[in-house]
Amino acid sequence: MPAVTLEKKSKKGSVITFLGVLIVLALTILLENTLDPNKNIIVFTALKKGAVYALVAASMNLLNGFTGLFSLGQAGFMLLGGYAYAILTIPAASRDSVYYIFDGSAINFSITEFMQNLLGGGGVGGAIGFVIGVIIALICAGLVAAFFAWLIGLPVLKLKSDYLAIATLGFAEIIRAIFQWEPLGKITNGANALKSFPTLSNFNITNADGQVVLRLSTFAAFAIAGLCIWLIVLLINSSYGRAFKAIREDEVAAEAMGINLAKHKRMSFVVSSFFAGIGGALLAMFMNQVQAKTFTSTMTYEILLIVVLGGIGSISGSTIAAFLYMACSEWWLRFLDVPATFSSTGSRWTFIVVIAVLAVALTALLIYRRKKSGAKKFSELWTACIVGVIVLAWDVYYAITGGMQVPFLNSGFRMVVFSVIIMVVVLFFRKGLFGDKELPYIAKRIAAFFKRLLTGGKKTVAKANGKEGGANE
Repeated sequence: MPAVTLEKKSKKGSVITFLGVLIVLALTILLENTLDPNKNIIVFTALKKGAVYALVAASMNLLNGFTGLFSLGQAGFMLLGGYAYAILTIPAASRDSVYYIFDGSAINFSITEFMQNLLGGGGVGGAIGFVIGVIIALICAGLVAAFFAWLIGLPVLKLKSDYLAIATLGFAEIIRAIFQWEPLGKITNGANALKSFPTLSNFNITNADGQVVLRLSTFAAFAIAGLCIWLIVLLINSSYGRAFKAIREDEVAAEAMGINLAKHKRMSFVVSSFFAGIGGALLAMFMNQVQAKTFTSTMTYEILLIVVLGGIGSISGSTIAAFLYMACSEWWLRFLDVPATFSSTGSRWTFIVVIAVLAVALTALLIYRRKKSGAKKFSELWTACIVGVIVLAWDVYYAITGGMQVPFLNSGFRMVVFSVIIMVVVLFFRKGLFGDKELPYIAKRIAAFFKRLLTGGKKTVAKANGKEGGANE
């Protein structure tokens, strides 16, 4: 019975998740066709880029979080995928203008053009051919990245921990330098950008006059990223995924149980790189171009930060953290880069009071964490008050001497606040927002918390009374 009940719960959870994904995709289409894309360009930028980074973060979590291999080569595999997609899909007629510095391209073939011509050229057949061609190109992009991962994985995966991270980071930097090498210009276009390939905007449906009647660019990004993340989840929940987790927990014990360490490490590395390659192709489709200088080590650090914030070992955490990261960096905090003045004296004093309340709240939280760790004496607690006292002192100084200009608001202040937010999150969520749990578990915990809040703990008291009555009997 317990096994049957567990299986039913698993199926129920899968159905709820599937329905949730369908609702998100439907809302994406509705949002994209309701809001003006020109006036809300920041919103759609955050959504599309969030979908891309969610996929790459999930692929990195497969390797770092579920297999225990610390790799920093994601930017390199994204570069390989982005370039492979662009090279295979640039129309033949556009190649001379794209590769004009190198007098044309060494490859004069486009997968999307071939599939469109195969299925009728224009109309519905051409549209189906275009979609199939893009899907084939995305798979090829993933396969190119996976091939290079397999190639470098032969020597590199013998390393562990920081040494593996340094080796994969070095690979990413070498790949970036090679793709800017002029002798390869007829293939990679050297240090110049590749353009004119199919992008996310090409998924929009237009009429005979070329006017957009249905926007599907954001939906396309969500659908492709969602499908890939679903495949990653299936892999994690399979026997291979259980082997990855066993390797993460204890390599010696895993090998003693008959798990082939080299085979499973290489598999995790190759699969992770495959989806990173698709993520790189999606990023190229989002940016409308691909250039080697974009795929720096900073991009890898951003993805690693998303994985840590979401929770190492949680695909749901990586996905949600990617959207939160992009929303904060690209959308919600944009107003902090624009200088402003208070509209009235009342709004100025409201700002001062809010800063004071935040300082006191932060101090209280820090003291609470110290006490929770076992600190009791004032000598052990006073350092937790330093930040709050500094902020309060500045707040008083500004209240006395400040004018009507809103303090700090200027170009670049957005990233300062964003960095502080990240520090606070890491400080209070040591294992990330989700830890190693997934969204259904977190949703149940939140629902249980609010249920206890609404019932006032009556259910718990009733259970305790029942236990006491049973004991008395």
